[in-house]
Amino acid sequence: MTEQFSFGGEIVWKPTPEHIEHANLTAFMRLHGIEDFDELMRRSTSDVAWFTDAVFKFLDIQFHEPYMDIVDLSEGIQFPKWCVNGKMNIVHNCVDKWVGTGFTPVQLAPARKAIVFEGEEGITKTLTYEELYKEVNKTANALRSLGLGKGDAIGIFMPMTPEIVIALLAIAKIGGIILPLFSGYGAGAIVSRMVDADAKALFAADGAFRRGKAVEMKSIADEAAEQIPTLEHMIVLKRTGQDVNMKEGRDHWWSLLTAPQPDSATTEITSAEDPLMIIYTSGTTGKPKGALHTHCGFPVKAAQDMAFGTDVHSGDVIYWMTDMGWMMGPWQVFGSLLLGATMFIYDGAPDFPSPSRLWELVEKHKINQMGVSPTLIRSLIPHGDEHFKKHDLSSLKCFASTGEPWNPDPWLWLFERVGEGRRPIINYSGGTEISGGIVMGNPLLPLKPCAFSAACPGMDADVVDENGKPVRNAVGELVIKAPWIGMTRGFWKDNSRYLDVYWSRWENIWVHGDFAAIDNDGLWYILGRSDDTIKIAGKRLGPAEVESILVRHADIVEAAAIGVPHDVKGSELVLFAVTRPGVERSDALRRQLHEMVVAEMGKPLAPKSILFVSDLPKTRNAKVMRRMIRAAYLGLELGDTSSLVNPQAVDEIKGLG
Repeated sequence: MTEQFSFGGEIVWKPTPEHIEHANLTAFMRLHGIEDFDELMRRSTSDVAWFTDAVFKFLDIQFHEPYMDIVDLSEGIQFPKWCVNGKMNIVHNCVDKWVGTGFTPVQLAPARKAIVFEGEEGITKTLTYEELYKEVNKTANALRSLGLGKGDAIGIFMPMTPEIVIALLAIAKIGGIILPLFSGYGAGAIVSRMVDADAKALFAADGAFRRGKAVEMKSIADEAAEQIPTLEHMIVLKRTGQDVNMKEGRDHWWSLLTAPQPDSATTEITSAEDPLMIIYTSGTTGKPKGALHTHCGFPVKAAQDMAFGTDVHSGDVIYWMTDMGWMMGPWQVFGSLLLGATMFIYDGAPDFPSPSRLWELVEKHKINQMGVSPTLIRSLIPHGDEHFKKHDLSSLKCFASTGEPWNPDPWLWLFERVGEGRRPIINYSGGTEISGGIVMGNPLLPLKPCAFSAACPGMDADVVDENGKPVRNAVGELVIKAPWIGMTRGFWKDNSRYLDVYWSRWENIWVHGDFAAIDNDGLWYILGRSDDTIKIAGKRLGPAEVESILVRHADIVEAAAIGVPHDVKGSELVLFAVTRPGVERSDALRRQLHEMVVAEMGKPLAPKSILFVSDLPKTRNAKVMRRMIRAAYLGLELGDTSSLVNPQAVDEIKGLG
């Protein structure tokens, strides 16, 4: 039975005529004689080939040899071939063409900034497009001097500095395969991914700065390197100045390797569908899944969503708080550069040395679009409004968010207090295998708290019941019914797993694994992973609904809900709550929270237990890992934990079960 949906709320933001007139979406629609967004969605999903070709032209994606057909579906919807016989290296479109080199060049202003960087310790650095072009060329030449080239997989295990962007682009320039790795990984996580991809080289760093301290990274890279049989070279960035061991013949200091190289280099001519990048994502069980992406896939979808959703224009400054090991890192790099915009990157904690740091960055660097996580906003609220009020945030055009569902109160705090009710929060949800979003806000449509305006153009998405039938104003499975340019080209060396994960439930339907809803006004909501959903006495319950109740209490910063087995009801509710610093974790507080849940959800959904914890296990992109909470509490196998930034949170929960 499909449960009635009751999230929703009132519309709190509507675009002004100026928003609509200025929007990239408006320009795209006028170019093709499209009257409104509904018509765009109908046309873009019924004729995927037309839409994709139109996006390539709108983004001025240049090909060395043009494609004969935009898509070939002869091997089924699961394995489309895109840009048939086309040849294109995405680095040409990201960097080369902007500085007037290569074929059909486009000359940006010489001083146009490509990267603006600030480190936690206060250093700043700027690279123009021309400077980035030269640094990428020098690094590409350095890689070639080591015997690396087309088809070679190269890992990136570095903090967020300009060099990490240069490394990523240099790998693509020589036709290599990018393997982005979380900067917080342990050796085992690096080994499993590098070995799976037969990686030949690794970009690393001596360390990184976190909360005023130098955190070691090179020793982790060394431990991993000894277990990767195919690894031949490690290129090491000196970031912190820590003493590190350098293995003769294998290890090379970045500066010494790249400095003598010429600043011009040929860009490898690749097929549009040649492998560009493998991004590994953690599974519930088993080894990580390697989502395979190509030159004409991931970068184009990233730029499309950045242009149509967050409305980034040439010259805008976009900052998404991310790590290169999360898909939003490469997403920001490829999207901003394809649009001729400026990416801002920050290496450090966003609330160090004070909760003002984030807002200080906005003012100092005149950031236009800023991507945050709900977890970060929840952590900033208890510190009060004075931290953002003392900074000039007038450059901000919008906020953006992805990675986890919102609760209404933090969303409204960001929108009403920080955003003054004028700046939309562009909610964004999809995944690594999507290359961006399935659903997203945009500058043409109104918003409700926590909602998504619509599916992304070109995404034939729907919400269906357990029989695969579309439902409205009710919770169902999020599905996609047609191919799109950014879809993963399968899992690296494991296409049977790819088919099983996404295509095995209904014929020719991608089942994403999220529960979602579309309300009566046509706005979308993502309610969490469908495998997180709790069923109590036949009623299906999304964790976010209960968690939202707890975080409304002034003393609760974060919450997580799980279901545990019950002989009669099937499952019962156990809640985990993180309190504000200094708050007493008393039985009285526990009773208050219990009463709040019962008052809103009813006695049948009363929690079995409410447990106080210091932290919730999260990935580097701040996604709360409920499956690990449940496994730890019940003493079950945890699965892949390598993406956790705070594994100690799991240990604390183990002691409560």
